[in-house]
Amino acid sequence: MTIRVAIIGAGNRGGDVYARLLARHGAAVTHVVDARPARLSEVATRHAIPPERQFSDPDAFFTLGRVADAVVIATPDDQHVGPCLQALALGYDVLLEKPICLNEAELDLLQAAEDASTGRVTVCHVLRAAPFFREVRRVLDSGVLGTLIGIQHAENVAHWHYAHSYVRGNWRAAPPAAPFLLAKSCHDLDLLRAFAGSPPERVSSEGGLHHFRPKHAPPGASTRCVTCPVQDCPSDARRIYLTRDPQVWPVTVLTAGGVSLDRALRSGPYGECVYLGQNNVVDHQAVTVRFRSGLTAQLTVSAFTHNNTRTLKLLGTHGELRGHMDRHELECHDFRTGDSHRWTVDATGTHGGGDDGLVQAWLASLRGETPPPTPLSESLDSHRMAFAAERARLRGTVESL
Repeated sequence: MTIRVAIIGAGNRGGDVYARLLARHGAAVTHVVDARPARLSEVATRHAIPPERQFSDPDAFFTLGRVADAVVIATPDDQHVGPCLQALALGYDVLLEKPICLNEAELDLLQAAEDASTGRVTVCHVLRAAPFFREVRRVLDSGVLGTLIGIQHAENVAHWHYAHSYVRGNWRAAPPAAPFLLAKSCHDLDLLRAFAGSPPERVSSEGGLHHFRPKHAPPGASTRCVTCPVQDCPSDARRIYLTRDPQVWPVTVLTAGGVSLDRALRSGPYGECVYLGQNNVVDHQAVTVRFRSGLTAQLTVSAFTHNNTRTLKLLGTHGELRGHMDRHELECHDFRTGDSHRWTVDATGTHGGGDDGLVQAWLASLRGETPPPTPLSESLDSHRMAFAAERARLRGTVESL
């Protein structure tokens, strides 16, 4: 059975990641929607989609009615809800890029729409499907840790990644983009929810924009990196992009639609100085969540790291599990026997193989072979935690859920 999928939003995630993986695993990408003519044409050509199946906006696509089996919605953050509601009204199954929405009230709106539809929404919380975190889940389910008491989790964003996505990129200002925690770490909050096995109860948070501000610009800095005389700036766009493979992310973000890298650095946002003050999202944030089970989890998300990875500790009554994602390494200590064990997890691909794993799981559910990867009601908890954490950070409060 060939699953027919329409891609709504043909950017890096929709056009480069999901569309490619869907085609790789036997689905047919039959329609594409994007407001940028060059990008629309690029992705359509890649999948041999004829002009009559190319659209500049979702409304035009949905006027066709039900013409595919499922849709991927990977539009900008503030444009997810409308297309998802339209898709559910037509009974489409939806693979919905995170963050789901920027308005907390829309979480209940989406849940009600799914409840009334024959379609189902799968949120792109790809880390659950990554081999590394599936192995964490296996250890937890084995019982070797006993009762899980606490989780210490860190998302190490890496200074260059933060500069790319959250100073120069689409997520540098909220609104229109989501707040930093929601945009970057709803994956991680979803993992905490999965490991806790129960809904969140209380949330507190501290954080702010500490460094990427005009007052921290080096003396003599230019407004663009290609004309800047400063030699040792860690956020120099020349250092970030010219030293990387031009065929993979993040360089492909700059060159999408046939733009040359030189032109992108000279005239686009990714060549701008990071100290211009055009960003407003936090660069370091700590969150504490108490779950109804009694488990307490701490999440720290920071731009001020070398590695772009995740590290964690699961703390149980009978053992401790430590993990380092970019090394694919896990280490388990059994308190009862005194034994310790260290091993690596085989994983390749974007998000540690999570993108591929989620697409495969979603296609299996569309074929009726398995249930959807994660119920929407559970995926919404990650966003509820993120919205509560942002309120707590701004107000200095502890927020109940």
